[in-house]
Amino acid sequence: MSEAEKARKSEDSPRPVEMSTLPTVNSEAKEPTRPTKPPLHPAFYVISWIAMSSGVILFNKWVLDTKNFRFPIILTTWHLAFASLMTQILARTTSLLDSRKTVKMTGRVYLRAIVPIGFFFSLSLICGNKAYLYLSVAFIQMLKATTPVAVLLATWSLGVAPPNFKTLGNVSFIVIGVILASFGEIMFDLTGFIYQVTGVMFEATRLVMIQMILSSPDFKMDPLVSLYYYAPVCAVMNAIVSVFTELPTFQLDDIYRVGIITLIANAMVAFLLNVSLVFLIGKTSSLVLTLCGVLKDILLVAASMIIWGTPVSGLQFFGYSIALGGLLYYKLGSEQLKQYASSAGRSWNEFGTNKPATRKLVIVGASVFTVFLLLCGLAPTYAPGSVKASSEYLKSLLGGAAAAAAPKRKGT
Repeated sequence: MSEAEKARKSEDSPRPVEMSTLPTVNSEAKEPTRPTKPPLHPAFYVISWIAMSSGVILFNKWVLDTKNFRFPIILTTWHLAFASLMTQILARTTSLLDSRKTVKMTGRVYLRAIVPIGFFFSLSLICGNKAYLYLSVAFIQMLKATTPVAVLLATWSLGVAPPNFKTLGNVSFIVIGVILASFGEIMFDLTGFIYQVTGVMFEATRLVMIQMILSSPDFKMDPLVSLYYYAPVCAVMNAIVSVFTELPTFQLDDIYRVGIITLIANAMVAFLLNVSLVFLIGKTSSLVLTLCGVLKDILLVAASMIIWGTPVSGLQFFGYSIALGGLLYYKLGSEQLKQYASSAGRSWNEFGTNKPATRKLVIVGASVFTVFLLLCGLAPTYAPGSVKASSEYLKSLLGGAAAAAAPKRKGT
């Protein structure tokens, strides 16, 4: 075929129709990311835990003492039964308890570990709530400062660790401070003192048993998962004890006097304490946890002085200050304390340079708070009539709010 014929044939052949191309999506282009919701500031979790932890203690004291609900074991049983129900609901509707799936829990482990640990947990709760009937919240918090000492002694007694006299010397400041605070207690009651000290011993034994039996990573549990396993068995144990101790004298009038809504709210606050603790542990450091505990104890002492007019002597202030200082030294150590103090000093200087007015405001607020604590502590001694009147007025306000929320009985 000649070149001319090839050219003519190519001209006669039909040309492909050009299709209009539509714009296509660039597969390599990334989709615009939606703005993520900013996480909550750690201060939110700190404030929530302090509020819940303080709220449970003050709420229990108010129900047991002020509202004259003299059944601490029944109240503890109600808290545990409510917690058992709530943990079961959360396990089926949320992801808060998903970590329980990593716990290798069997029937044998439950009977050999959870039940005996739950036994001491029940005893610590019973003795702790019994103490509210006899002692002030302020003095109870001072006695609770001895918990690390009790844990140390239980560790040695059960053979978990050999005795260390250097460590014993470190915790001796806690013991000395609490002894001074006990001698300075104006409303000392031996029965309440025995209940509280016994409760601290049971709690220390429980913590050491957890270290002995459930120290394996296969049994690592956060506070909410622990409540999921411990609450049912503790509720049963407390219920059995209440049958022989408090139930024979218990009447429905006792519930109506406090109010059903009040009891539900009391149990809800106790349960939310464990929820807030889970988030606090996950969002903060061990230093923050230690400082939060110290701050909570100080605020509870102040709240006890304000709400119930609890007299706190100068010797108690001095002894409790020594105990808190010893507690910080024991938990953090001297080297860490020096590092934290140095870092805090630099941050405080930078804060004063950047915001001098705010720094002055903080100093004035701290000074006013300190003077307020001192005046509240001395007021019941020098002006008992005024303090009692103010305390009764505050109690009447709280009691009126609870009475309005409680359902009225028929025929009354």
